[in-house]
Amino acid sequence: MKEQAHFWRHPAVPEVDLLKARYVTHRFARHVHDSYAIGVILTGVEEFHHRGSLLRAAEGEIVLVNPDTPHTGQAGVPGGWAYRMLYPSTDSMAALAEELGLPYGTPYFPEQVVRDPAVAALLGRAHLAAELGDDLAASTLVRTSFARLLTSHGAPRPTAPQAAAGAQAVREALDVLRERLVDPPTLEDLAAEVRARPFPLLRAFKAATGLPPHAYLTQLRVRQARRLLDSGVRPADVAAEVGFTDQAHLNRHFKRIVGVPPAAYQRAAGTYKTGHSPTT
Repeated sequence: MKEQAHFWRHPAVPEVDLLKARYVTHRFARHVHDSYAIGVILTGVEEFHHRGSLLRAAEGEIVLVNPDTPHTGQAGVPGGWAYRMLYPSTDSMAALAEELGLPYGTPYFPEQVVRDPAVAALLGRAHLAAELGDDLAASTLVRTSFARLLTSHGAPRPTAPQAAAGAQAVREALDVLRERLVDPPTLEDLAAEVRARPFPLLRAFKAATGLPPHAYLTQLRVRQARRLLDSGVRPADVAAEVGFTDQAHLNRHFKRIVGVPPAAYQRAAGTYKTGHSPTT
């Protein structure tokens, strides 16, 4: 079947990105979100690598990926999979947990694939309401479904281990990469800038972020590309501003991380600003 993907935002749920998609051959590169990734599998099976394990989410199951957690995404059966995804910000989920009186701080989902038919149905209804432009239903059902997820499947975030050797170097290396999207250093030069040796820095960086520096740089470039697209910069001009060699290079990496091409993403951002939902 034909692959389809629609990404959008809705004014009634301003801190939640929305994606409705069917994928067959598309493969998400190993990536991280700065938001939660919460979805319901409508048909088929999605596979994704997560913390050293290959997980499978089948029809009716809920996918729960915590922020800043590296993972992939690909078809688990020949026919692919279809799903509805919601990407709430960390701030909005923390505020909801506080409103519910949960002692979570920043909420955490210990299980990445859960079967909970009642919550799955609620998430699907919330997503559909946002798709149809029903402001009151969308805002009510999204909040209610997230509350049910937090109370039924949320937990306090595990205590972070003591800072590993090289943690300061990693923090400084991240700052360097953020500042040098267009002209990044080599691994050797990056290590020299943060007063470390290349291989120890590489090991510490992967331990801290789940990705090597060059892959994390791609994440940073795509995040900045999203900001520029949100502000109205043309996709043709975004590539050079974030360090991709050309628009094709941007398109390839953007779709492998976000799930839709830059132009489709920008149309969704424009739709959000006008207060209308997308057609599907």
